[in-house]
This record gives sequence, structure tokens and C-alpha cells, in this order.
Amino acid sequence: MRRIRDCLRLNFEVNMNQSQISRTLKIGRGTVQSYLHRFQASGLCWETACSYSDEQLEAFLFKKSRDSNSTISTRPLPDFNYIHKEMKHPSVTLQLLWEEYIATHPDGLKRSQFCWHYNQWLKRQNGSMRQTHKGGEKAFVDYSGKKPELIDFNTGEICKVELFVMCWGASQHLYAEAQESQDLENWTMGHVRAFEYFGCVPRLVVPDNLKSGVNKACIYDPDINRTYQELSEHYGFGVLPARPAKPKDKAKVENGVQIIQRWILARLRNRRFFNLYQLNQAIRELLDECNKKRFQKMPYSREELFNDLDKPNALKLVENRFEFCQWYHPTISPDYHIEIEKRYYSVPWEYYGKSLDVRLLKQTIEVYQGRNRIAVHPRSPKPFTFTTDIKHLPQRHQKYAWWTLENIMKRSRDIGSSTEKLVDKIIKTKIHPLQGYRPAQGILRLANTYGETRLESACSIALEFGFTRVRQIKDILKNGKDKGQTVPQKTVKNCGNVRGKEYYTKQQELEI
Repeated sequence: MRRIRDCLRLNFEVNMNQSQISRTLKIGRGTVQSYLHRFQASGLCWETACSYSDEQLEAFLFKKSRDSNSTISTRPLPDFNYIHKEMKHPSVTLQLLWEEYIATHPDGLKRSQFCWHYNQWLKRQNGSMRQTHKGGEKAFVDYSGKKPELIDFNTGEICKVELFVMCWGASQHLYAEAQESQDLENWTMGHVRAFEYFGCVPRLVVPDNLKSGVNKACIYDPDINRTYQELSEHYGFGVLPARPAKPKDKAKVENGVQIIQRWILARLRNRRFFNLYQLNQAIRELLDECNKKRFQKMPYSREELFNDLDKPNALKLVENRFEFCQWYHPTISPDYHIEIEKRYYSVPWEYYGKSLDVRLLKQTIEVYQGRNRIAVHPRSPKPFTFTTDIKHLPQRHQKYAWWTLENIMKRSRDIGSSTEKLVDKIIKTKIHPLQGYRPAQGILRLANTYGETRLESACSIALEFGFTRVRQIKDILKNGKDKGQTVPQKTVKNCGNVRGKEYYTKQQELEI
């Protein structure tokens, strides 16, 4: 804005001459003279000019020069919204759009003015809002586009790894680490290690819409990954994903990533690393230096600002560390098992056909129906193996499933040593152990009718005489031989329907 008002005030109120006004306002004497001459030519008095705004006063004094260049303003301006929309199409240029515009408006703007006006309009559309961050409120997370490198010790192959970065909003305190990939475990545990490095937890974490953190991006209601949601609930912070395709929502971490790239990656460019541990050790050393280095235009460092602003207002770090878990949504097969990572685990049969959630931990798996935990199993170390809890099967299947070799031998052992020896003998005499299961079941079930004591005695007799058939053991019990009783055998003498030799002797004597 020209300093017209000050020039006129010093002339009419202070009575300074042109030279004095020039020295006071530090503007050229010719400029002062031009202002005064234009004011005199306008016919205004100073009392009236005082009520004018700076813009009105300038427009009034320089009206003629504005009018001389008014030809541009009278020409039809293009529809800049339409031009901006068309520029998003591939291969569309401003030259093409100007040609279309001038074909419609032959007296329109020339090409240079067309481009200038569009660029001025575009600048007004791209204004940025300054964000004010409260201490301890927000931390921003992202991955670096430029990646550090590792060298395979055996092959010498160079492979790129990911660089995870977290930046606090108020203090710009930084954390960085190298990771193998951007998968869910690295993403989640990267947060855990960052919180442990800071010694506190922000109230809000602002991530990008990475699949490991956000299942489905949405401006209004994003779908947060369940494991990431559990992490936030464990430490007590909220998740506020940035809007899709809006990097300015996380400008702090974008700037933090650039600082990490320049301060750490650039300094490590000539060093060689063979594993993540070596690389992260080097990153940690330079990271501490970066956080302790003072800002260029401020008399304190990121670490000092973090200790003054963020840490006192942040959440306290909980003592128990978050245990990484994954969630699955399997379907139940007809045999009451679910498949998790090519391993099969049983669930209660009554939940067949219902939707289940499985929480996979390091040592165990937990099966949920809604919020109710219905099954827990240790993780199976080998693929294609079955882990079955017999209580999960229907009653009729439980009875059948109970008859395993271990349970059969345990049951026979509980009855007695003779029973155990007989059952073991029966199973070992078969070609396959399964062939001996049913005879063993038949023998053990005799205890329900005759009692365990009598069955033990009967098995002792069977071992003595080499009996191994179920009906032989049953006959011993039925005839009471296990009690020492003898059932009288029917012979010719005690059988009423057999005549015997005495009958025929008597008949011969009568005939003589």
C-alpha cells in the first residue's frame, strides 16, 4: 500500500516540505511530489480526504491510470472453476483451454493474461489454515517415502526397509525406527516402542489411512483396524485418522519425516548395515542428537519443549506392555472346528452356523461370540493339526470320542492290575490298535453291571486260562466263577429226560 495518507498528513498538518517528508518516510522526493500534485489535481480538501480509507484514497488519486488499463477488466473472464476441473483430465493443458476460450470470446484475454489470472485465482483457493497444537494432545505417525537399506550378509543383495516416524504436535519431538515392512505387527508395535521411548502417551494419534491402521478410509466415520483399536484402548488414546488425500492434516509428521531423512538417512548413506538391530542403533544415536539440537530461530530444543509442554500434559504410560494380537472371522466347519493359519481348533458345537471372532495371541487363541469368550486353546506349533476339546462335542459324540487308547488304559488301570493286563493283551494281539478298542470297551462296560471288584476277579481268571473274548469274561461273571461258586453240570444221572444204562438193565431182567 502506498504511503499516501502519511505524506498528505505531514504536508498539511505538520507543514513539512517535500525534502523533509522524503527523509521522514524514507521514500523518494519524486514520489512525494507526485502524491502532492495528484492530490491538488483531484480537487479534494484535506478535511474530506481524512475520512477516506487508504484504498479509497489511492483509488481516487490514481483513477486515471487505473482507467487507462481498464481494458483488461472489461474483457470477459473465463470460468476458473471449469478450467480447474478440466485441468485434472490427462493431457489437458492451459494452452488448449485458452484456445477453446478465445474461440468462444474473440475479444477475450490474451494467453499470458489468461494464465496469469488463472494462477492468481488458484493461489486464493489453496490457502492453508494454521493449526494450533496443545501440549500432550496430539502425535502424528507416518512412514518415510525414502527408505534405509540393508545388505544381505550371504548374498550381498541390497534390500530396502521401512522407516516409521512419530512426531508430537506441540514440541515436534521425534521418534524413528526401521522396520521390515508396514504390516500390522510392525505398525502396532512401532507405536508401543515409540511410547516407551517418550515415556508417555498422547491423547490423540493422527495416522495416515494405512491399511494396517484403517480398514476403510472415510472423512466422517473411518473403520479402524480392530488390533489398532485394542492398542488405543490399552493405552487410553484416541485414533483420529487424517482425511483421505489430505496430507496437510498431518503436516507436522510430514515435516518430521523430512527432518529424519535429512538428519539421519543422509548421514547414514555411506554406512553399511546387515540387520535391523545395527541400523536401529545408529538411528537412535542420531535421533537423540536431533531432539537435543536447538531450533534455528528459538533458544530451546525439541526435547526441552517436549519436557515442558507435551510430557506434563500427556497420558501416563501403563506398566503392562501391549501384547500383539490379530483378529480373524472364521466359519465353523460341520466337525465343530475352525481354521486359523492352516491349523484347526474346536469350538462348542451349539455355535455352528454363527458368526465368531478369533483373537490370535502369541501363545493362545481365544474364540469370541460377540463379547463372550467361548473357547481358549494353546497355539498349535505345526500346520494341518487338530486341537480338540472333547467338551465342545455333542453328548453322543463325546461318548464315542472318549474311547481313546489313553482313556481305555487309564480306565482299566483304575479297575485293577489284572484288568489292565488283559486289556493291554487284547489290544496288542490285534494287527491295528483300533481293532482292540471295541473288545476293550465291552470288557470295561461289564463293570457297570457286575461292579469293578468282580470284573477284576474275572479278568484274573481269564488271564490264568488265556481267555480274551468278551463273552468268555461275561460267562465267568454270569456263572459266578469269579466268586468261587460252581454250577452243577447236567449229566445222564441227574437229567430226567435221559434213561441211562440202569433203565435198560432192569428191562432185561424183567424179560428173563
